[in-house]
Amino acid sequence: MTELNLPILDLSRLDAGAEAAAQFRDDLRAATHDVGFFYLTGTGVSPELESRLHRAAREFFALPEADKLAIENVNSPHFRGYTRIGGERTQGKVDWREQIDIGPEREAVADADAPDFARLIGPNLWPEAQPELRDVVTEWHDHLSGVARKLLRAWALSLGAEESYFDEHFGEPSTLIKIVRYPGKEDPTPQQGVGAHKDSGVLTLLWVEPGKGGLQVERDGQWVDAPPVPGAFVVNIGELLEYATQGYLIATKHRVISPKYPDDRISVPFFFNPALDKRLPLIELPDELAAQARGVTQDPSNPIHALYGENALKSRLRAHPDVAGIHHADLVAARAAAAEPSGREAVASGSSA
Repeated sequence: MTELNLPILDLSRLDAGAEAAAQFRDDLRAATHDVGFFYLTGTGVSPELESRLHRAAREFFALPEADKLAIENVNSPHFRGYTRIGGERTQGKVDWREQIDIGPEREAVADADAPDFARLIGPNLWPEAQPELRDVVTEWHDHLSGVARKLLRAWALSLGAEESYFDEHFGEPSTLIKIVRYPGKEDPTPQQGVGAHKDSGVLTLLWVEPGKGGLQVERDGQWVDAPPVPGAFVVNIGELLEYATQGYLIATKHRVISPKYPDDRISVPFFFNPALDKRLPLIELPDELAAQARGVTQDPSNPIHALYGENALKSRLRAHPDVAGIHHADLVAARAAAAEPSGREAVASGSSA
């Protein structure tokens, strides 16, 4: 490609003096108001850490099938562990990828009166054949959590809020790391690596294997390529940040096209979101920004909830119907009933997923 379709921002400018920091915040606000996506450099992630993560990902997917299936996500009520090729869906269609999902390491909630979304809390499933995976993922998680917090503080200031706005309302963050492999396809037409969707939370930092394209972002009704940039993350906002700004910032649809066989592609998205029981209050935008707010996207089939746990559970149940059917048949039945004609008003209002 001769030119990139997304802006590039350098996070290190926040530490380069007041003028550079102010310009970064202006650029950050503009990028996520206009596009919802950008490239981020200057994160302090070392090439050595990138290399270790890349190597660990490749080694995981090279494990014998039995070792991967020993931690298959159908064994986890919390949607953790390995998903085999074709085991996840977007918009009801099969995604052609395999992956491992890793969230906060916590004990499962045993309280029968806990809210439905508490079922997402629990331990991870780690491959016994690759104990080093846990170490590199933990280091990756800790570094990117710091990057995410720094970005959110800059966003808050750029939107006229207190710098601590997100810190105060996040609680203990709900993070999710997906280590994904997109196998090559021989089909003559592009295949759905992951279908068109918006992320359900606040912030996503995506690392992509160097030289491997496939990510596409919707701009002005057209799909444009977002190839990897050396040393940069692809960053996008999710539905909760669109909600908190009443549409001033925009959550943008994106998708991944499968590579051609025999090629494949590794990517590692990091999702940084509030605690499941946290609700982001609306940001009181300055008048000049509020006048440009477009309102929250209204889609009765995909309501945006202010409470993050409801957004997260909605996404998990839809993406993994096998896990949902095995461990959460009651929730599936309740949501199916709510989707009947008599329940459509409730779905549109966001009172049911």
